[in-house]
Amino acid sequence: MRKIGFDNELYLRKQSEMIMKRVNEFGGKLYLELGGKLFDDYHASRVLPGFEPDTKLQMLKTLADNIEVVIVINANDIESNKIRRDLGITYDVDVLRLIDAYRAAGLFVGSVVLAQFNNQPAACAFRSKLEALDVKVFIHYPIEGYPYNVSHIVSDEGFGKNEYIETTHRLIIVTAPGPGSGKLATCLSQLYHENKRGVKAGYAKYETFPIWNIPLKHPVNLAYEAATADLNDVNMIDPYHLEAYGITTVNYNRDVEAFPVLNAIFEKIDGVSPYKSPTDMGVNMAGYGICDDEVCKESSKQEIIRRYFAAMCDVKQGRGAQSAVDKIESLMNQAGITVDDRPVIAAALERSEQTGGQPAVAMELPDGRIVTGKTSDLLGPSSAVLLNAAKALAGLPDDLLTISPSIIEPIQKVKTGILKNHNPRLHLDETLIALAMSANTNPVAESALNAVYRLAGSEAHSTVILSQVDQEVFRKIGVNLTCEPVYQTKKLYHK
Repeated sequence: MRKIGFDNELYLRKQSEMIMKRVNEFGGKLYLELGGKLFDDYHASRVLPGFEPDTKLQMLKTLADNIEVVIVINANDIESNKIRRDLGITYDVDVLRLIDAYRAAGLFVGSVVLAQFNNQPAACAFRSKLEALDVKVFIHYPIEGYPYNVSHIVSDEGFGKNEYIETTHRLIIVTAPGPGSGKLATCLSQLYHENKRGVKAGYAKYETFPIWNIPLKHPVNLAYEAATADLNDVNMIDPYHLEAYGITTVNYNRDVEAFPVLNAIFEKIDGVSPYKSPTDMGVNMAGYGICDDEVCKESSKQEIIRRYFAAMCDVKQGRGAQSAVDKIESLMNQAGITVDDRPVIAAALERSEQTGGQPAVAMELPDGRIVTGKTSDLLGPSSAVLLNAAKALAGLPDDLLTISPSIIEPIQKVKTGILKNHNPRLHLDETLIALAMSANTNPVAESALNAVYRLAGSEAHSTVILSQVDQEVFRKIGVNLTCEPVYQTKKLYHK
């Protein structure tokens, strides 16, 4: 049974109260910069067991009557076809996905902002597409000297050049497909325009990590550094908050470094800054939701190890830098952990050694039992471990056949014959379909299929980099996967 370390209901209540308190403090509009993921925050759910991936969305839904969403996308990211790696889609496509998701949740999407717009052809085309879909589009331009030339930025030639975003609600959520999109600049631009119009408006930031009111080297905060190792973010004590209040809080380097400039912009816009520190700007209440610190510590340590293997695989696949691996190694040392603290690693490597070095996968079930899967003529190791794990949870004998070869073999013929695939073994998605077909007539297969739903929260490790298909299926069923940074073959091209 998965242990809970985070009180989701308490967090939802405290977070919504805090946001509305900040809205009321400004007495007009609040532009709330929303960092991180809104409805698929699997990192938070892993390091804070009990935090649901869509917790932030559920919280915002309680404030829906006050909320308007503004989505910002950098025009340069459109032009370069920048991709969200976790979803495999470009940023412009993700904007459309986000609009649909917010609307489905009952939140009003007021407009899309094209930031850093310089008549890029792809950005112009996207603008036309949005307008054809009846989505309001506003243009924000590059500002020379941003963010340091405050006098120029806060002028008619700076923020004044940007189009004023027409908003109708008290709480404006400013979000984006990813980092570097221009959320903060959009908020500041709006503060400038609202001030020119005599409208009271304020700014706040809502990000879950780092958590400001737990220790700097708490594993939850270290796990955030591991998750952003490629960005080289560093958690640090907020010196401005310590000086102003004598209280130690945690922030990260980019916010601390930018605060003096940001403070100067606030003062230039409104005559006085409402904040004395970067921590003051935040409204994150996640720290108050931690109800079992030891559970969150252990979960975060496991996340750091998972990030370590992900970073090594990124290097192997040419998608990451060795510096990220080195940084996470340092974080592991700070947390006092090694790869030996992830039990499925040794189990997978041992199973591979027993089968002559063939690829193998080990899975630790939510109840702590470890099962393994090896490579065979019919199944890849991912499929084998899935079936073995399902049998274990269903209480079925390990040697019991869940899928008849008479069902698997025709699928293999299609793969190698019609589809010209060189690998006849079933991938995870194909195995699940075969299991579902067998469940129609086979009670054993039906029991195994029902047990698959109970695999969420399991840990798995593969001795080779798995196919994208297998990785995606593991993610969808809630299994936390790591892979050795090794390819199964010595080919240069890998799907």
